[in-house]
Amino acid sequence: MQTWLRDTVFYEIYPQSFYDTNGDGIGDIEGIIEKLDYIRSLGCNALWINPWYDSPFKDAGYDVRDYKKVAARYGTNEDAKRLFDAAHAKGIRVLLDLVPGHTSEEHPWFQKSGEAERNEYSDRYIWTDHWIAGVPGHPYIGGEMPRNGVYMLNFFKCQPALNYGFRHPVYSWQKAMDDPVCLATREAMKDVMRFWLAMGCDGFRVDMADSLVKDDDEEKSGTCEVWRDLLGSMRAEFPEAAFVSEWSDPCLSLLSAGFDMDFCLDHPGNGYHSLLRDFDDPQHDRSYFRRENQRRDIRRALSDYESLYTVTKGHGCISLITCNHDTPRASRTLSPEELKIAWAVILTLPGVPFLYYGDEIGMRYLADIPTKEGGYTRTGTRTPMQWDRSKNFGFSEAEKEELYLPQDPSEDAPCVSAQENDPDSLLAAVRSVIALRHAKKDLQADADFSVLCDDPGRPFVYRRGSLILTVNPSGNEMTYVDPALTGCRILYSIGKTEIYDDAVILGGSSFAVFER
Repeated sequence: MQTWLRDTVFYEIYPQSFYDTNGDGIGDIEGIIEKLDYIRSLGCNALWINPWYDSPFKDAGYDVRDYKKVAARYGTNEDAKRLFDAAHAKGIRVLLDLVPGHTSEEHPWFQKSGEAERNEYSDRYIWTDHWIAGVPGHPYIGGEMPRNGVYMLNFFKCQPALNYGFRHPVYSWQKAMDDPVCLATREAMKDVMRFWLAMGCDGFRVDMADSLVKDDDEEKSGTCEVWRDLLGSMRAEFPEAAFVSEWSDPCLSLLSAGFDMDFCLDHPGNGYHSLLRDFDDPQHDRSYFRRENQRRDIRRALSDYESLYTVTKGHGCISLITCNHDTPRASRTLSPEELKIAWAVILTLPGVPFLYYGDEIGMRYLADIPTKEGGYTRTGTRTPMQWDRSKNFGFSEAEKEELYLPQDPSEDAPCVSAQENDPDSLLAAVRSVIALRHAKKDLQADADFSVLCDDPGRPFVYRRGSLILTVNPSGNEMTYVDPALTGCRILYSIGKTEIYDDAVILGGSSFAVFER
């Protein structure tokens, strides 16, 4: 893991929804530049920016038409370079979103690969050898190109799969991983990464990182081999670059593939899901941080987290997220007071945390807005940032109907300006917890971690280095007794907390850090 990640907190920006400076209703790179001081005021010292590449935007930019060109709606490549320079001047690193498994069907590589006559791009994507020969076990499209064959998809219809080979080729049209055409795909992706790293990018978040080699084995050994090659080449040229995978399997992504970080994603039934979004119906939320939950059990989350943490410690970091562009905002069911406790825990557990734009003020999930650019149920998490009480919450001077997406229509919709000077606000809590994390090495990414109490009905108590942290998400007062607390003082707290020798009284909805 890169050493600079130890004291890093990321801020994820969905660029089309962050800040519009030219009045077209869509956020832009200049908007990110103008808000760097705000981001720095949060304590965030790194950015993850969702795809800003040229695209037809059938999947919000994850359908790339040109990897080396900024989409006109965001600005220019020159603007990108200005952002890198401006962010670095303020001590902020920048990761871009890399989409290595597929492109848009409008990408020139794909257009050439679909031609009837063979050319250098014919095998850049996965094609069968006949127009009625499908791709067993995978989605595919036929009948749209002059070529006599059908092509495999990696996700949506608009996203043909790039060809990194098959782990064990069976059919004549399936290429082995070491086939020259599959190696050429790797080199093409290295060229993309090299282009942005040379411009000033500090690394990449990698979309669908586990999707490269097809029909891979259970250990994803083929895909891991490809990543060791890609990441090894980039690190040789750009030794400070960092890489985080959308994989949610750190035993593979960190230990085998060589990533620095791996996201713990919101998959129904997993430990992370049980913390913030454990509901089929929002009216019946079983999440750990839900105050009314009388059957909360932190062990549901720890059973996943501790085992992964133990195996991967020293080999990279598990990255916990407050949310991301694919996940319903936790404010869908959690109040600002509940979010304070949730964010405090996420920001003080081991690993490199990611704060999604707007989560610092409790922006809401808008469930009833129409889908946009392939968003579907994700669309309600991607609405424009709410800065102040002026027109369009200060996001844009465009007319309301021209905005990228609708905004929260509620009279009490949260915004930055309303919380900026309120010491009891969610924004203030986020800033103070991040500041504490920066100030105390024991709260940073790779400091020691152990659980002191995880019993149902009792506080969740854990140790980070020499610090002891207590969490009481319930609405009821609790007492926790531990000889390890003797001689400690309260270093930081949210809610009411009192300490008497080796006993701590924890008020409802409280979080505290103790130091000897």
